[in-house]
Amino acid sequence: MKLPILPAFYYLDHFTEMLGFVQRTYGSILTEEHCAFIARFEGLSRDARCLLIRMVNRRGAIFNRSLFNYPEITDIERAAAELMAVGHARALCEPDYGAFVACLPKDILIRGTQAAGRKDVRKSWSKGKLIDYYLDKIPFSVAAQHCGAHKFIALDNTRPIEFLLYLYFGKTEVSLKNFALRDLGILRTNRETSFSARFADGQEALASFHYSQIIDRLEVKSEIAYRQAAIDIFAGPVCGTDYAADLRSQAAYRTGQFFEKNDPPLARQLYRAGSSPDCNERLVRLLYIEGDRDEAEEVLQRMIDDPVSDGEHLFATDFYARKFGGRRTGLYTELLRSGRVITVDDTHRGNPEAGVAGVLRREGVQVFFAENVLWHTLFGLLFWDELFETAHLASGFDWVPHCLKDRSFSRLFASTIEEKLDAIRSNTAFPLILRTVATRWGRPNGIFAWDHVQVEALRALLEGADPGGVARIVHAMCCDFSGMKDGFPDLMLVRESNASFMEIKAEGDVIRRNQLTRLHQLGAAGIIAEIGRVDYRFDPEQDYVVVDIETTGAWANGDRITEIGAVKVRNHRVIDEWHSLVNPQRSIPAKIVQLTGITNEMVNGSPLFVEVADSFMEFMADGIFVAHNVNFDYGFIAYEFERLERRFRFPKLCTCAGMRRRYPGHKSYSLGKLCEIYQIELENHHRALCDARASVHLLNLINRKRDEEVAQSAEAA
Repeated sequence: MKLPILPAFYYLDHFTEMLGFVQRTYGSILTEEHCAFIARFEGLSRDARCLLIRMVNRRGAIFNRSLFNYPEITDIERAAAELMAVGHARALCEPDYGAFVACLPKDILIRGTQAAGRKDVRKSWSKGKLIDYYLDKIPFSVAAQHCGAHKFIALDNTRPIEFLLYLYFGKTEVSLKNFALRDLGILRTNRETSFSARFADGQEALASFHYSQIIDRLEVKSEIAYRQAAIDIFAGPVCGTDYAADLRSQAAYRTGQFFEKNDPPLARQLYRAGSSPDCNERLVRLLYIEGDRDEAEEVLQRMIDDPVSDGEHLFATDFYARKFGGRRTGLYTELLRSGRVITVDDTHRGNPEAGVAGVLRREGVQVFFAENVLWHTLFGLLFWDELFETAHLASGFDWVPHCLKDRSFSRLFASTIEEKLDAIRSNTAFPLILRTVATRWGRPNGIFAWDHVQVEALRALLEGADPGGVARIVHAMCCDFSGMKDGFPDLMLVRESNASFMEIKAEGDVIRRNQLTRLHQLGAAGIIAEIGRVDYRFDPEQDYVVVDIETTGAWANGDRITEIGAVKVRNHRVIDEWHSLVNPQRSIPAKIVQLTGITNEMVNGSPLFVEVADSFMEFMADGIFVAHNVNFDYGFIAYEFERLERRFRFPKLCTCAGMRRRYPGHKSYSLGKLCEIYQIELENHHRALCDARASVHLLNLINRKRDEEVAQSAEAA
């Protein structure tokens, strides 16, 4: 797709738009430095303003002026001179040396060494080796003379610009690329008409900006960058808010990780400078490894007595019990071992949640795929007015209100939060949610996706779980939404109207800290939450649905289905069949008619796929989709459901691949040839139900062989 050409003064117009927004929204916190920049910028010629914005919008900080070619700028040299006169640009100097040689082509570097009289340089050297040679052997002044440094210009004094962009975007943006992505339709933005400031305090804004810049610079991943980051963390501004303190802790944690091996004392100092659970955990582990058990125990006691979060308390009590209390196994291991073992057919490898859901449904349990989606949906629908009607967003590029990021939501809306928590406790919250669904459906937001909203799951949660417990979990989300953003169990189970949760773990899986924390939070709130441990093997109660289709051709995106046949198998026995001709709404080619025997007259009066879709989906139920060359049949059916804007997702088993694996050595594995070899009846080949029935015999051969392999493995063990 060819993207449209942007207007001539596109970037200037949007930079001016950004400045106006920041002045209106953040005027009270802008310092003299920022106001002076804005006044100075407005006093520049249009050419100079355009050139400054173009350079800010490009990668790096040094540029070859001879390569500038911007149609909106009349006189590049004059614009550059004007920027140098006001201090936003300058000639190259010694600190620019590395960046300067890095942006030069290899042939220029070679010619530069020749002009400098260097005879020990070879043309075959890589550019990286040439750069190292320059930095080690050739002074900057010599390189500047022979490599054309006079053609270059460097950005200078860009901190005010970066801060203004930070206020607007909420992150360390140094370009206007998001405007272009928005206007080209690549980046979706919200349609709010009024916005609220993400920072109401100038000190908070400057501190947040300072530590965000440190985190951004750590992407370089060099020791020099990490050393400078440590200096900037220790010398950085005081954090008067949780948001700024969180950013400082993130910077300290990431920098400390780098120094754990080569400078442990500095790592410990950095972790002490942070206040997050991550910093505290790393500090405890370092102290314990280095033998300073007394301080490690002291920090643990502090974490237990005054934890920042449930996760921190969980780590501290677990670590203390194992290292100081004599317990041999950790909470993670104990919880995993205590989980219920659920036998799941090994065809579900890769999607154990679906396998467990099928097993539990056969037990009469209503199952919802919940994980983080259900709780986020409940939170977003319940507090829609507070989040998106009252709080407002910080700019058109934001989707999550800043009050959730800086943990001020519970303070700003304390009274209405308590009212809605009371509604949960009194079982009157569901009508509030339905009202939001009815009036706000489809409105974009950064909390949940509308196509994942499960109204029945929300009803089951509010009516089937302990109301006080649900209110307790929602209250925790109000206090620290970012800390509660993930880790919720995979499934919600409803037995006799009672809701509980299950986290699914297959062999080799570990339970993560956030998952353990959520399980403990739910349990402490009086909501049953358990681990389901998957044991993969052949499950005799698992339904296999052997499917075959006939089509107008081989292209799923263009051809259509003319016939579907399906046979349901349980424990090697056929228990049901399903069949229908399908009107493909197009002519069947003559060669296909000859192959299948299905004529246009036969399908003209047959149902459309949309008319049989529900019936076929009901027949599939929790079955495993089986076919000979399964991707062909599955792809066509999935595409038909996609046309209907419906999801079709089932575990798949291919009888062709299964026969190749367990019965090797045949020249051909086509359905017809395999039926000949294994004396399987194939009365009317290339008719859907007939081929599906034949494929059932192949499935049973595969599954019986698999049973033998499992039995042999058990005997060997």
